[in-house]
Amino acid sequence: MTLRAVIKGSGSALPARRVSNAELAETVDTSDEWIVERTGIRFRHIAGEHETTATLATDAARRALEAAGIAATDVDLIVLATATPDQTFPASATKVQAALGINDCVAFDVQAVCSGFLYAMSVADSMIRGGGANTALVIGAETFSRILDWEDRTTCVLFGDGAGAVVLQAEAGEAGILSVALHADGRHNQLLYVDGGPSTTGTVGKLRMRGPEVFKHAVVNLATVLGETLAKADLSIADVDWVVPHQANRRILDATARKLGLSPDKVVVTVDEHANTSAASVPLAFDAAVRDGRIKRGDLIVFEAMGGGFTWGAAAVRY
Repeated sequence: MTLRAVIKGSGSALPARRVSNAELAETVDTSDEWIVERTGIRFRHIAGEHETTATLATDAARRALEAAGIAATDVDLIVLATATPDQTFPASATKVQAALGINDCVAFDVQAVCSGFLYAMSVADSMIRGGGANTALVIGAETFSRILDWEDRTTCVLFGDGAGAVVLQAEAGEAGILSVALHADGRHNQLLYVDGGPSTTGTVGKLRMRGPEVFKHAVVNLATVLGETLAKADLSIADVDWVVPHQANRRILDATARKLGLSPDKVVVTVDEHANTSAASVPLAFDAAVRDGRIKRGDLIVFEAMGGGFTWGAAAVRY
């Protein structure tokens, strides 16, 4: 039988501080009504002084390992997707490795912004199928609150912090990652970017975005890549039990579903509670839907995301 990377367990972690739109409106020129109408967001979690991308990633990883019933010492690969690492180097994945008590395994970060988890999952899938790993932790973790311009109400209200993780393990059978499609188009750099970096300004920089233009690209790209991914696995939209999309904006999720002719009831939505957590949003949403019983073993799931770059991608997975 075909050897595939099977999701054995998932976990997530959110900062302790939960911030409502009303609380945000006390310091930002905005309102709950304005944010909800345009984005569907009602809350977001903001990392405290001692909460970092690596600490959140570690907590999510521990919960995923516990759900999978797998010991940390069995992990031989950690791929951490993040655009907000603890340090320029070393990779935050190595901090997770040390915190989990793993003395030696392959550990590195992947940077594809909001599509990062899809990119990281694809890397782990390829290594597992190629024999380079047997048990992998794939994590998406972000502290976007540290790169926001809190005086720009068009961006600061959209993002939050958090982490999500899955344990992938090599297994022969029908379950696992069936197909992945990834894309990038660097011509659109100036539509969604951070205005700093070690090699340019020597600073971290702040997030900048042209929202309406990003919206248009997102709806087209997400609908197209979802169809492409299903076609690669010889599946159709009718076969899909759940779509777990990047949680950027409720209007993007609704518009994409309409374009695909997909029932909104099949789309996992957590943007109202978490806001946009970039690379963490897909695994956060997946873990929420697994733990509340919506997603069950045997379900066909499509993950999809698009982020700055632009990067975008999707994966079809039999859970």
